[in-house]
Amino acid sequence: MEDIIRLKSISEAHKLLGLPKPKHPLVSVVELNDRIINFDYGEAKFLFDFHQVNLKRGFSGTMMYGRNSYDFDDGSLTFIKAGQVIKMEKLPKEVKETSGWTLLFHSDLIRKAELGKSIENYSFFEYDINEALHLSEREIDSLNMLVEKIQEEYNQNIDKHSQELIIANIEMLLKYSKRFYDRQFFTRTNLNKDILLEFNKVLKSYYNSENPIQNGVLTVKMCAKQLNLSVNYLGDLLKTETGRSAKDHINDYVIEKAKTKLLGSNESVREVAYGLGFEYPQGLNKLFKAKVGMSPSQYRNMN
Repeated sequence: MEDIIRLKSISEAHKLLGLPKPKHPLVSVVELNDRIINFDYGEAKFLFDFHQVNLKRGFSGTMMYGRNSYDFDDGSLTFIKAGQVIKMEKLPKEVKETSGWTLLFHSDLIRKAELGKSIENYSFFEYDINEALHLSEREIDSLNMLVEKIQEEYNQNIDKHSQELIIANIEMLLKYSKRFYDRQFFTRTNLNKDILLEFNKVLKSYYNSENPIQNGVLTVKMCAKQLNLSVNYLGDLLKTETGRSAKDHINDYVIEKAKTKLLGSNESVREVAYGLGFEYPQGLNKLFKAKVGMSPSQYRNMN
């Protein structure tokens, strides 16, 4: 079993990287340089008790981020949520980052603030690295201004307003990031349509096989794995492109398959439910009533 190193505080992160103690115990901005970028974390995995936002600029060489021609090349933004276990890997030799920053903020900083509740709405904290946000120079400038304000607050004498202002700027940074992700979804519309087609192929392939009987009802997680995407990124992409969640797409497909079987075969409702991956017919009954307004039996008898 691989070792997991837990970093409970920002001070511990600074110590690991050989940095001076942070000016504020719950928030810090680490400026990226060659030493930080090429730091050797070894083979261990890390569990962080704090959130991270990472801006990386000045790439040379090929970035294996699945990007297309619509993306900006000026910088990329990635997010790590508190409580995630990740392996920190050194960059390949052909990739060089010349600048950037990492914003660290502990869960305790925002716990009593509104951001402590709303941070769950920023789904990009659970995106994969290949789903990074790619920024224009203007977008980078907007984020840099907010990071500088955060630094200004914890570098001066901390007063009763400091924490409120730091949190406000972090929240603003996350709101801008959400806006920029929406821009990225929009500019990637052709690529997104390809993913939507692949998603529909996954649905058809799954339900035209024995998989439902063997593995149960198709889940968003199973679809995301097939498409090499994170669950949140797939959900947000589908929501942007279609206005409906990934779960809605799956449920609608299951309902259409159920309708076809109910009217086109002599299978009992139990057999239809089992064939669609439901362990018990009650599962299909509940979904069918929610989507169609009546039970499978009532639907069959009406037609």
